[in-house]
Amino acid sequence: MHKILLDDFLRATLKEDMGKGDLYSRIENNIAVESYIIVKEDGILSGRIYVERLCELLGIEVEFSLKDGEAFCKGTKIATFKGKMSAILGAERTILNLLQHSSGIATLTNKYVKALEGTQCVLLDTRKTRPLLRDFEKYSTRNGGAINHRFGLDDCLMLKDTHLSRILSLSKFIQEIREKIPFTTKIEVECENILQAKEALESRIDILMCDNMEATAIKEVVKMRDLIAPNVLLEASGNITLANLKEYAKSGIDAISSGAIIHQATWIDMSMRID
Repeated sequence: MHKILLDDFLRATLKEDMGKGDLYSRIENNIAVESYIIVKEDGILSGRIYVERLCELLGIEVEFSLKDGEAFCKGTKIATFKGKMSAILGAERTILNLLQHSSGIATLTNKYVKALEGTQCVLLDTRKTRPLLRDFEKYSTRNGGAINHRFGLDDCLMLKDTHLSRILSLSKFIQEIREKIPFTTKIEVECENILQAKEALESRIDILMCDNMEATAIKEVVKMRDLIAPNVLLEASGNITLANLKEYAKSGIDAISSGAIIHQATWIDMSMRID
């Protein structure tokens, strides 16, 4: 995230909690203290760069024992803080919210990534993010080992079923839209069956998404892709869980996208303590 946008985000999250000001700070309390965050379950760290910048803005010294993306065990002290007691207590909940939320996403994402080990398939996130938290949540999936899919409607043209319902000739539409979008922009088409997939593969697209298709059907799409459009990347999405993830990956697909790694993630239990 750009530094200016990062600072705006952090100030907004802090203001959300502090409102007009922490009532505790009405009693002058400039005593210097040391505190730390301890985790109460295993997981993957994420959120470090956000917390480091927040502490920098508040004049709090912080030192992490792990980098973003590294694993921790229950009982690990992941960060220590030094500063004025009023500053640390004022930022405590914001710091914990950032780390717990981000680490929760990274931890679940990493479980999906590990399930794909031994295959050529990669894990992608989606645009199913909480409003105004897209950069933060997609940063969290990266720390879990996923690769970001598009961030918005402006960095890849994806034609979903709602678009296709009004497109009479896909090949003609692709030909015309190529002249209107940037030269470097990729075009992805969502398909729900083999017939739709064949039409898309014959239309000079860049990525084909097999949406809510069975793994057996996807295997047929892979064979068809290899014959008529070997340069097209294949993505699978929809009803793919940890339980069946590897089955889909073994179909020959290039990538699997999952919204669950964000919206089904649970926060990692952490707490801040003062020495």
